[in-house]
Amino acid sequence: MASRYHDIYARWKADPEGFWAEAASALDWTKKWDKVFDAGQGVYGRWFVGGETNTCANAVDRHVAAGRGGQAAIIYDSPITGKKKTYTYAELKAEVETFAAVIADQGVAKGDRVIIYMPMVPEAAFAMLACARIGAIHSVVFGGFAARELATRIDDAKPKLIVSASCGLEPGRVVAYKPLLDEAIATASHKVEKCIVVQRDEQRCDLDAGRDVDYAEAMAATKAAGRKADPVPVAATDPLYILYTSGTTGQPKGVVRDNGGHMVALHWTMHAMYGVEPGEVFWAASDVGWVVGHSYIVYAPLLAGCTTILYEGKPVGTPDAGAFWRVIEEHKVVVLFTAPTAFRAIKQRDPEGELVGHYDLSKFRTLFLAGERADPDTIKWAEARLRVPVIDHWWQTETGWAIAGNPAGLGLLKVKYGSPAVAMPGYDIQVLDDAGHAVAPGTLGNVVVKLPLPPGSLPTLWNADSRFRSAYLDEFPGYYKTADAGLMDEDGYLFIMARTDDIINVAGHRLSTGGMEEVVAEHRDVAECAVIGIHDDMKGQIPCGFIVLKHGVARPTAEIEKEVVKLVRDRIGPVAAFKTVVTVNRLPKTRSGKILRGTMQKIADKEKWNMPATIDDPAILDEIGAMLKSRGIGV
Repeated sequence: MASRYHDIYARWKADPEGFWAEAASALDWTKKWDKVFDAGQGVYGRWFVGGETNTCANAVDRHVAAGRGGQAAIIYDSPITGKKKTYTYAELKAEVETFAAVIADQGVAKGDRVIIYMPMVPEAAFAMLACARIGAIHSVVFGGFAARELATRIDDAKPKLIVSASCGLEPGRVVAYKPLLDEAIATASHKVEKCIVVQRDEQRCDLDAGRDVDYAEAMAATKAAGRKADPVPVAATDPLYILYTSGTTGQPKGVVRDNGGHMVALHWTMHAMYGVEPGEVFWAASDVGWVVGHSYIVYAPLLAGCTTILYEGKPVGTPDAGAFWRVIEEHKVVVLFTAPTAFRAIKQRDPEGELVGHYDLSKFRTLFLAGERADPDTIKWAEARLRVPVIDHWWQTETGWAIAGNPAGLGLLKVKYGSPAVAMPGYDIQVLDDAGHAVAPGTLGNVVVKLPLPPGSLPTLWNADSRFRSAYLDEFPGYYKTADAGLMDEDGYLFIMARTDDIINVAGHRLSTGGMEEVVAEHRDVAECAVIGIHDDMKGQIPCGFIVLKHGVARPTAEIEKEVVKLVRDRIGPVAAFKTVVTVNRLPKTRSGKILRGTMQKIADKEKWNMPATIDDPAILDEIGAMLKSRGIGV
């Protein structure tokens, strides 16, 4: 169908308040707002000021009241344990209202904080929704996070309660959570009074008699007593959750999300961006510890009345590179949203995509990618194998939903490989030079968003307004600094080339490592790649490429590395000074799939570096260091 995008975007720009008021009217409010947007509130203004609502009631109770309680709400699928379970909206309501009563019994009330330190199990979603139900503020910390990092978040959020589990599961190993939790509580200055622990069959743990509560026992007793918690109305501007940004060191940065604007924006995106209708099955293959899990495993699909999948597994190895196709076929998924990293992993193990043909994907209609830049080669590979639109879109923890994308629900626009397409309604994206002046189309610069940010974006950082201003608003007055570098073409298509930290200066030329990565990824034998800038006495910086080869490639690595160098020099030119390529077995990543380029750069430049808190496997950094030293780099 012809896209309605341009008309919708123009309507938003002409009347932002009217646009978001109309979107908000699709949801339930216990008290309507006094002002759609109040520029005098908060750091840059607040949305739906004076309004009262409850996010959990809108995500759960509203659908039961509308007669759809028998529809599947959450499908839990764990290839690691072999367990699967479906919860209808009525069953979800029963679990959540009971657990909300359980946490209220532990003294948790409106405005109190609750840390959720959990694996990918249904109880994690129940806990998030239960907090929202009684107006408590949840802060999900990725399960298995190091004790020191958990302790810093305890000290910043000052929770009254922690909800955790005895263990998490990775392919081939069990991660004991309880020792990490106990160490974090002992280390933190803020003393946590109570913990509720889900005992998993795969590894149970001892409970502290004075502090720990068994989840199953508390739920059974509360159900037997017939007690349940009703939704508590909260101000639209009250916090729903705090999410600490990945990779922080020292004082963590707690992104705040409010109730009203968040609810409105996410509900709108499900039909406008993803093109998903109530009752359809939507799958975000992420983790509840990350923003994608908050927005698109838990809140948005449930607000929209969809069925959401909570998957405890990997794209490969559980059991093979056909894992995603099995889930799509079995649960009749219509839209999948995951990270490009997942598809690069699948492509490495199954280069020809042979396993796709083993499954019936007839219900599947769109693949969305975000989290890392989606290189054109990966998009084209997925398009050819899946025969559905493959849509790159760009957003951040801070925004909570897409800043730019190709909106399936409004009618797809032309795809330009390497671009997450165009600004979404709510976002006025501009590209500025370092002095804050607009640059010409096609010119690399700082990607910024004109204030105010739309509903659903962060209003501030937790207890840190001044830090929020200095981190995001001060450098470009009147704009939110994304800290991404990119360019916009004459058609308004955005190209995110790198974090501003990843723009390297080679003999006075500002070059994008992301642009080089796009070229490297096109080589027929390369499954994954990363390019960093390393120190050079003469040129300032020079690029260094890292490549992971596709499974089964047997050619000499030196030969492939020479071809990659030639490819970049042919495409970008000698100005890139691209001479070094290092073949590695794997790249260091966060658990959300982001490549740790900054840490790799510090290793190469012999600078002091700290182990990133969110790293998936610390041993990879030793491998990278050894490979660099074998080339005389970082010695």
